Amino acid sequence: MSERTNSPFTATVLGAPRIGPRRELKRAIEGYWAGRVDAAELEATAAGLRADTIAQLSAAGLDSIPVNTFSYYDQVLDTAVMLGALPERVAAISDPLDRYFAAARGTADVAPLEMTKWFDTNYHYLVPEIGPDTTFTLNPEKVLAEVAEARTAGVNARPVVVGPITFLALSKPIGAGSPLDRINELLPCYLELLRVLAEAGVEWVQIDEPALVTDIASGLPALAGSVYSALAQASARPKILVATYFGDAGEALPALARSGVDGVAVDLIEGRLESVVDVPELSRLHVVAGVVDGRNIWRTDLEKALATLGTLLGSTGSLAVSTSCSTLHVPYSLEPETELDDNLRGWLAFGAEKYTEVATLSRALTGGREAEAAAFDACAAALATRATDPRVHVDAVRERLAAVNDADVTRGEAATRLAAQNERLDLPALPTTTIGSYPQTSAIRLARAALRKGEIDQAGYEQKMRDEIKSVVDLQEQIGLDVLVHGEPERNDMVQYFAEQLDGFFATVNGWVQSYGTRCVRPPILFGDVVRPRPMTVDWITFAQTLTAKPVKGMLTGPVTILAWSFVRNDQPLSESADQIALAIRDETVDLEKAGVGIIQVDEPALRELLPLRNADKQAYLDWAVRAFRLSTAGVEDATQIHTHLCYSEFGEVIDAIAELDADVTSIEAARSHMEVLDDLNSVGFANAVGPGVYDIHSPRVPGTSEIETSLAEALKAVGPQRLWVNPDCGLKTRTTDEVTEALTNMVAAAKSVRAGT
Repeated sequence: MSERTNSPFTATVLGAPRIGPRRELKRAIEGYWAGRVDAAELEATAAGLRADTIAQLSAAGLDSIPVNTFSYYDQVLDTAVMLGALPERVAAISDPLDRYFAAARGTADVAPLEMTKWFDTNYHYLVPEIGPDTTFTLNPEKVLAEVAEARTAGVNARPVVVGPITFLALSKPIGAGSPLDRINELLPCYLELLRVLAEAGVEWVQIDEPALVTDIASGLPALAGSVYSALAQASARPKILVATYFGDAGEALPALARSGVDGVAVDLIEGRLESVVDVPELSRLHVVAGVVDGRNIWRTDLEKALATLGTLLGSTGSLAVSTSCSTLHVPYSLEPETELDDNLRGWLAFGAEKYTEVATLSRALTGGREAEAAAFDACAAALATRATDPRVHVDAVRERLAAVNDADVTRGEAATRLAAQNERLDLPALPTTTIGSYPQTSAIRLARAALRKGEIDQAGYEQKMRDEIKSVVDLQEQIGLDVLVHGEPERNDMVQYFAEQLDGFFATVNGWVQSYGTRCVRPPILFGDVVRPRPMTVDWITFAQTLTAKPVKGMLTGPVTILAWSFVRNDQPLSESADQIALAIRDETVDLEKAGVGIIQVDEPALRELLPLRNADKQAYLDWAVRAFRLSTAGVEDATQIHTHLCYSEFGEVIDAIAELDADVTSIEAARSHMEVLDDLNSVGFANAVGPGVYDIHSPRVPGTSEIETSLAEALKAVGPQRLWVNPDCGLKTRTTDEVTEALTNMVAAAKSVRAGT
């Protein structure tokens, strides 16, 4: 391998996680919200985590360290603060930290910003609101403070900010026009930011523009060219690195290369090598090559990655090795995962291992493979075991899938099903229910801890869970809900719970990643063919049904969501993995029906999340995603009512697919978006029942009865009373029992009031 010359830096990552390897930030922030931790203690925890990250990245051998990737809640919200673009409704809150959290999660008097998925990941960002009264003003204090911290630590710091195109493209318009129409008003803030960073001695700044790998708006390549030509012409500025990730930048890449910026970061996991090699202007730029997957957990094939880097050497001015995107999306380290067998461990790389891979590839690119021969040989030996491991390919699963036909993904006519279900269930108009989970109380957490420590046995743990289920059922009876749930106390997570019971998955011990704010999840690892050895939920649901005469919903997670919220295998198409999971869920629905359960909810909140970022790829995804859902639900009789649930996404692009799922009842997030989704559903001829969320469960504020009545009145304008269900936006796991009791009491009262008037 030939040696690089004049490379500004050689090894880096595009960003790093911030929650802490043991979720230290989560605990500190929630302590601050609860009044147990003051602002100084919170900042001390944050500063310690930032210092640890800088030290870890430096020790791994990276020679350019990203900073300003830390956040108390969300990097897009941080950008709104930096640009003076918080909504006016939080302006009266004098304390900056409390104002920030009010925008993120609301208060008793202030509604939060909407929240939706960050591109096609399971990370959620806060959606900025851009209206005619929005005036952009630069507030660079946070980024400058983190640069100063890094300088004190003696590292080569590269501040990272969300770019102007991505910020506006992801914002919500308040009033007429597109936020992107305001780009010329926003650019002076970025020009001023470049100036103050240059004055602070910053050599490189990374400006993230993942919107450029999407078709989120027309004309993005031309806009990228004009915006970055303007920024590149700044008289005083650091060198500009524009980072595109999560896909192929397409025509935006040559536009950036011609703009006068100094470097580009490209995703060579989701993007195409040819897209980079075919841009001659890159021969003058520093290219940061994302050859280590930043969002999945598989070990990098070092031989293949080095070959890719070698191809790029002749096409770039200088070359650095990097992750494809921020490692925000992967766990910190494999070190705590003591339950991994040797084969599986050898196939994986979490954050710490990816940093080592980046440094190894950088050294091999300079000194040749021989300089890193031991690492390359170990990698090849580990990857070889994956091809022959019997868990990876199970013939019985593949034979069963090959036999699936159109009848297996089709139920009876919707009207016929509705008549059979009405006769069986005998529910009132505007039936009330909840989405599934109830608060994860301290008693539940203590029982789980006691089981792990061996202080109670499995039978003792299950008795405690039955006690919790009885408590939740009693509470719902007291409140007066029409369709009950068992509350899911036995479930640690709506995906992990099922993964732990399905062959082909591995559940981590400490593989936490941030979903939003302080919400962290442990995505399971899908490494082999999926088999359901035994029923997973039947005993819990049938126990709950013995406690009440009202129907209790069976609660399952759908195949697309299990796929989306797992680290998925990268050796076969997603559609094949989805169908394997669908067969397992199908078997569970049939067993629930046999046990007498009349309503089964199969949640697909991630349906929109996996939607490809390019329009040309979207329909193929929707076709197999819908088919997988229907494969999982079409095994039951007409009289069994199938529900599904979707939340916290922009649904417009998948609205036809939502209808094609053909669920009998679809509950859907609508509170923060003010019932807008109902008009979208009606526009595609959606005729089945729908439960638009009438209040936002991700905020601690409790809506009053009149507020919910107003929401229901809005819903009734779009949906008749025979099709309308009443429910919250999402599960209640993150709320307190007091909040849930008050909110649901108000919801039931509102439903009864509106029902009486229809």
